[in-house]
Amino acid sequence: MSGLSSFISAASERARQTDLLFFSATALSGFIVLLVAGLIIGFSIRYRKNSNASRAELPPPLLREFETGWTLATVLLFVTIFGWASAQGFGAMTPAGEPLQINVVAKQWMWKSEHPGGEREINELHVPADRAILLSMNSQDVIHSFFVPALRIKQDVVPGHTEALSFIADKPGTYALLCAEYCGTQHSKMTGKVIVMEEEDYADWLSHQEADNSLAAQGERLFTTLGCSGCHGHSANVRAPPLENVYGSPVALADGRIVEADDAYLRDSILQPKRDVVAGFKPIMPSFAGRVSEANLLALLAYLKKKPQQEARDD
Repeated sequence: MSGLSSFISAASERARQTDLLFFSATALSGFIVLLVAGLIIGFSIRYRKNSNASRAELPPPLLREFETGWTLATVLLFVTIFGWASAQGFGAMTPAGEPLQINVVAKQWMWKSEHPGGEREINELHVPADRAILLSMNSQDVIHSFFVPALRIKQDVVPGHTEALSFIADKPGTYALLCAEYCGTQHSKMTGKVIVMEEEDYADWLSHQEADNSLAAQGERLFTTLGCSGCHGHSANVRAPPLENVYGSPVALADGRIVEADDAYLRDSILQPKRDVVAGFKPIMPSFAGRVSEANLLALLAYLKKKPQQEARDD
């Protein structure tokens, strides 16, 4: 597929809505430009030098109504476009249905993805059509930007943060995946493909993939190797907050606040454990800043978000 056809294709309803908004705003802007240009040319001719056209001022009431009219029209036009674009943007952030969550890791100069079952890809992303997809994205080194022109989606991926991007692709096919943020000498080669498949084809593709050594499995091994299980495990001698089902749940802190255990909270709890101390526990956990790499930190987060829930269900 050529780059031009990839940019023209619209592989989702969001893409078509974005195109409609863009071309409508472009057409409206063009109309206003032509209107203003026509008025400038018309007035230039009518009130040219030596013209007999009247140059008397408009009556104050008429002048006031004219100024009020074009000011209100401009404000109304702005509010309409702003509301349209805002509604489209907020609607795209929360697609209907239970999303299929896929972890995406950006690094110089590749895209690595992992499906819920542990199936992993490099520079390719297979997704089912007509199903909500939620990408949980992290960067191991510098700022990258996940850009799929055919889906009209673009999301910067910043080191130290977990970014979320959702979409629903409804047109099976292969579409270009680019990095839209300069990330080093091989930036132009950081490309890939998003492959949209019918649901049954996606299930068949999953069945032929190896799912060994998933990111969560790596995190589980690190959890033991780093000694985390010695405090947070079921048989730990040191009293520490339990981690089963912690992700997404409310956590009461020692200072009286209640926060949600999201990606940022878990990351801070590992790197800056004394920042948000859980109520009823002493701030004795050491900081792992500088002791774990970004890749290992992402593996730990994957384990904390996924594996503990499985253990809780097994008990």
